[in-house]
Amino acid sequence: MKRVLVTGASGQMGTVVIETLLKRISPQQIHVITRKEEKHLELQSKGFQAFIGDYGDVASLERAMEGVDTVLLISSGDQGDRMQEHKNVVDAAKKMGVTSIAYTSRSLRNRSTLTNTLMEEHFLTEDYIKESGLDYIIFQNALYMEVLPYYVGKAVFEIGGFTQVAGNGKVSFTLRRDLSEAMANVLLNEAFNNQVYKFTASAAYSLYDVANTLSELSGKEINYTPVEVPVYKELMKKQGLPEVMVDKIVNFNLDIKNDQESTVTDDLEVKLGRKPATLKEGLKILFNL
Repeated sequence: MKRVLVTGASGQMGTVVIETLLKRISPQQIHVITRKEEKHLELQSKGFQAFIGDYGDVASLERAMEGVDTVLLISSGDQGDRMQEHKNVVDAAKKMGVTSIAYTSRSLRNRSTLTNTLMEEHFLTEDYIKESGLDYIIFQNALYMEVLPYYVGKAVFEIGGFTQVAGNGKVSFTLRRDLSEAMANVLLNEAFNNQVYKFTASAAYSLYDVANTLSELSGKEINYTPVEVPVYKELMKKQGLPEVMVDKIVNFNLDIKNDQESTVTDDLEVKLGRKPATLKEGLKILFNL
């Protein structure tokens, strides 16, 4: 009987993965690990094999992997030592006799020309998994469409526009729910033969496209104004944003400007069994329009 460990079970991606898995396998076959006691008790009460712990707690990882044959490693946040946390999961999987591991990486064109060096950790994790001897599937996921409310700001409809340093760069924005459902489908239906899937939307969109679509949906004129880095930094400084945060936003957007995020494939559509949400469909949901 197949047993799957879903890490990051209390997050949005982990939640949808679990919902999809439940269409085909029982809660008893799904191991979950979470840092939150309340979530742990909730999952346990629903019949899941639930464990308290995190990527930094190797003993908890090993407990959660007992009897498991497949691990889904949902990427850690970038606040701590992400690479060490990922290594902990891979090493624990090897020690506990897990045969297969899947990882939520990122769909980026060229690791050698990244401005946002934090993204390099995804490639390093891929390397570590490939060298581990475990059978693997790498999900190289496009940028979540859910970032767009943060990109354009809460007051976008009041002020009629937004500013960024992404130029005319394009992104194959996808809804997190579509990505999560497709990954779960793969976990349920496919053998692990060291595949790499690029999960992207069916088209790539610029921030001009985002502004035009918001205009269409809201009936208000929304404009995107691309600016150079010094201008943007000065604007953010006036808004009181910490310099570290501003630098992170800038680097992220410079990669967009350089088309790191513009890859388009049909992998996501194939594994979903339907077309992923378009920009218009996603923005309608995200902005309640």
